[in-house]
This record gives sequence, structure tokens and C-alpha cells, in this order.
Amino acid sequence: MSYKVYYFNFRGLAEPIRFMLKYNGTEFEDVRIERENWPEWKDKMPMKQMPVLEIDGKKYFQSVSICRYLATKFGLSGKDADENLEIDSVVDTFVDMRLKVTQAFMLPEDQKEAAMKKVLEETIPLYLSKLNSLAEENDGYLACKRLTWADIYVTSLSALINFIGKGQDLFATYPALKKVIDTVESIENIKKWIAERPVTEY
Repeated sequence: MSYKVYYFNFRGLAEPIRFMLKYNGTEFEDVRIERENWPEWKDKMPMKQMPVLEIDGKKYFQSVSICRYLATKFGLSGKDADENLEIDSVVDTFVDMRLKVTQAFMLPEDQKEAAMKKVLEETIPLYLSKLNSLAEENDGYLACKRLTWADIYVTSLSALINFIGKGQDLFATYPALKKVIDTVESIENIKKWIAERPVTEY
């Protein structure tokens, strides 16, 4: 099977997909589209947005759905419906946080400062403290007491949250959650990808 990941020239929402493919040792073409070239690509994408995963010529969209599919293929999903619910709850919780954080970050300058203050002092601590508790309950993982795609998803986007948080390590004060990130980033294939991937701001 041939794989292509289409996204802009940064990590962003494509990084969970890239992490999943790299974890499994699956080769893929990393198609990075510069913003100025996006208009000529837009109509080629199913929903006129990215990331998109192309498998043997067919394009699939929605990053979380793609990750869930790859998790099923690569043995990173739950063993039954109950475990999948546990994993999905973690991912959806992180998505909720990311949306609130990015929405504040994208506000006009006259609204942004107050919104970001609330995000950094209230929103992020609320979500990260819950994720930290889950990591404590699951022996160093976020669900099911073993490595699942929830761990890879959260780890792959942690740098984006830190970037929005003005470059500080927002996860550092949550030791169990930080351990999850360190565990995933030490997986040989992912560690190699982090070392070799294009250097971008976020």
C-alpha cells in the first residue's frame, strides 16, 4: 500500500498521523504545501482542507478519524468497545482543549490577551490536571494501562500547545502526563522521526 500525507509545511494536525505511521514503520510521502500554493491545491482535497491521508490513490479526511483508523490497523486501539470508549474519551478531551486554546490564540489582538490569560491560567490547567490523573491511574499511560493511540495523539500535539503557550513547557508541572510524553518520544521509530523531520515553528 502507498501512503501520502498532505498538509502545510509545519507539524500541526498532521503530526499525529505522521507519528502513527512512523510508529508502525510505515513509509509515506510527506507532501508539504506552502501557504502561497494552497489555492491551487484546495479543490483537490475532499473537504477543501487538510490534513488528508491518501491510501493507494484514495484521499481520506478528518485527522482524528484517520488516527483512529491507523490505530486499528497498527494495534493501538482498544480490545473491545469499553476500551475504545476509554481511549476516545482521552482524545476528545484533548481535542476540546486544543480547540479552546487555538480559538483564543486566533482572536484579534484587542481580544487575544485577555482570552489567552484565561486559557493559560484556567483552561489548560483544568484539562492537563485531568489527563495527569488519568496517567496516574493507568500506570503511566492515558488509557487501558498500556500504550494506545491516545498517548501518541497527545504527545504529537503537545509541542503545538507549548508553542501557543509562548514556548513554555506547559506539561512540565504534570509529572505523570510528562512521563507519557517522554515514553512516546523515546519509542525508536518516533525518536528517529523527531530527529529527522523538517524543522518548523510548530
